[in-house]
Amino acid sequence: MQRGSDRLNVHRDDEMKHELQGLLRSGHPTRTEEWHDPEPSADDDPAIWAGPVVPGAGGSVADMRYEFARILGRTAFPARRDDLIETLRRRHAPDTLVDTVARLPRSARYANAQQLAEAVVEE
Repeated sequence: MQRGSDRLNVHRDDEMKHELQGLLRSGHPTRTEEWHDPEPSADDDPAIWAGPVVPGAGGSVADMRYEFARILGRTAFPARRDDLIETLRRRHAPDTLVDTVARLPRSARYANAQQLAEAVVEE
């Protein structure tokens, strides 16, 4: 008698290998049921799905706020410019975001991602 961590019998194991064979060979889903496939992005999704939002490239305040909130989170606020730069670098933010925050006034204090995004877009 085999004592292992396998909960399935040999027949069920072979059946599962057969079910996954198409996926393993093709590299993409082969099921016909739509509910198994990932949902495509919607028209009103933030621009972040395409990569980091770059300030000054037509990004809106909402897109910038989403990007800052995603990277900084709630614990970074309220903060001054230098604190935000340090947090962005520590969390491996894109250099364009760090450089943009570095151009903000040193004495300004930001209570949340919304205020930071507005300051960046208005710059």
